Parts: sequence; structure tokens; C-alpha cells
Amino acid sequence: MSLEYFLQVFVSGFTRGSIYALIALGYTMVYGIIQLINFAHGEIYMIGAFSLLILIGVLSMLNLPVLALILIAVLVSILYSAGYGFTIERLAYRQIRNAQRLSLLISAIGMSMFLQNYVLLAQTSSFLYFPKFLEDIPLFQNTNILNASQAVIFSATALIMILLTVFVRYTRTGKAMRALSQDRTMAVLVGVPTNRTISITFIIGSITAAIGGGLVSAQIGQIHFYMGFIAGIKAFVAAVLGGIGNIPGAVLGSFILGLTESFGTTLISSDYEDVFAFIILILILIVKPSGLLGKNRSEKV
Repeated sequence: MSLEYFLQVFVSGFTRGSIYALIALGYTMVYGIIQLINFAHGEIYMIGAFSLLILIGVLSMLNLPVLALILIAVLVSILYSAGYGFTIERLAYRQIRNAQRLSLLISAIGMSMFLQNYVLLAQTSSFLYFPKFLEDIPLFQNTNILNASQAVIFSATALIMILLTVFVRYTRTGKAMRALSQDRTMAVLVGVPTNRTISITFIIGSITAAIGGGLVSAQIGQIHFYMGFIAGIKAFVAAVLGGIGNIPGAVLGSFILGLTESFGTTLISSDYEDVFAFIILILILIVKPSGLLGKNRSEKV
């Protein structure tokens, strides 16, 4: 393997990891606060891509400049997806938040299946063409190692990570999130607005997932109603690998998974692309169930 080819594979894996990270952040933030694996989160990723495609088609009839058209479509699709995240939390999880974890898990799986079939019936079961507008952004140029779409994905992911870190660390709502994550009972006793904070967490996670859906669709050039399921499962594996509930761990796990898939498909076979994620999941559950950066928590009685 030549150095140039190695760098191409590495960049490809880093691109995968960036997308997984945008989805895994939603998983790990929600789990960190209410210990819920939101399996419907992958469908928000898919809905973000479909809503962006529909908005691009509608706005293209207004003869707007291309850059303005894309910016408006992206912003509206993000708001639309955030609304889905809020609605899912409000309807599917809030009423049973204090129920047994199995009830929450069943509700999450049911919501995932509902959203898949809702989009299937509302749209189509076929793959749809998605415009590759990332290649036309003039700030980046294609090279033998890095193309424009990959550069946009890296830049967008890095910016979102920085903004999310600043938000969680320094804002009042971010402090409320950390308080709920550490001890929900004590946080409630000192006046942390639980419902509002959890809703905001779902909204933020939905925004990052929707951005990931739009970015990957604009890179590969097609979307499908089932695209969120596999991507969501892999992002969940990444979150578990890094330490579910740990934001830096979710990012680390995502990049490890992305690089593993990229090098695995190159050196072994592309037929096993989806297998690597589950091999990693099995290994991490056997060797270190708490994840690479996770900590075993002792239950207080």
C-alpha cells in the first residue's frame, strides 16, 4: 500500500467517523441524562436528509442563488428535525420516563419502526437521487487525497464539536445537563428544570443527527428510508465503544469505528463492511463493558 493510498483510506475512515460522531453525540447525551438508548435517533438522521432534499426541490422553483437556496434549506431542515426530536421525547418517552428501562427500550424501538414506515409510505421505497452540492463549495478544492465534500464534513464536524463543548461547559443549560447526568434526584431538589433540560438535549441531538444526514447524503448522492437504521446502530456502537454517556468517548469511538471500517473494507473485503461494527461491539462488551473512556458507576443504596 503506497503512502498516498494509505492517506486516502485514512481520510475516508475519518470521514465515516465524523458522520458517526454527529449521530453518536445524540445517543450519548440522552443516555447520560435519562439512561435511555434512543433507537429512534437514527431515523432523525434519515428525516434530516429527506427534509433537506424536499426543501431543495421546493426552493429551486424560486430562482434563488444557489448558496442562499442551500443555506435556507439546511436551516429549515435542521429546525424541522429538531421539532421531530422534541415531539419524540414529549410523546414517546416523557410519560414513561420513570418506568422500567425495558418499557423505555420497547418505546424507542417502536418509535424507530414507526418513523421508518412513515417515511416509506410518505415517500418511496426506492433510492432517491440527492444533489452533491458539497463538491461545488468554492472554499475547498479536490486533491488526490482529500476532496471538497470530505473537507466540508471535517470542518462542519469540528465546528459542531467546539460549539457543543462550549455550550455544555459554560452555559446555564449545559450546567443543568451535567447536573442531571451526575445526580438527577439532587438536581431536581436544587431547582434544575428537568423536563425543559431533557427536551433541549433531544433537540440538540436531533440537530447534530440531521446535519450528519444532510452531509452524508450530499456526499454519496442518494438517500433511502432505511438509511438511518444502519447508521444509527453503528453510531450506537461507537458511543458504547467510547463509553456511553461520555461525549469525548462518543467522538473517540466514532473515529475508531470509521477507521476500522475503512481499513477493514480495503484490506479484507467490502462485503464485511457492516460486520466490523458488531465485532467491535462484542469485543468491547467482553473486555471493557464501560467503554474506553467510560467509568464503572457504583449504585448508591
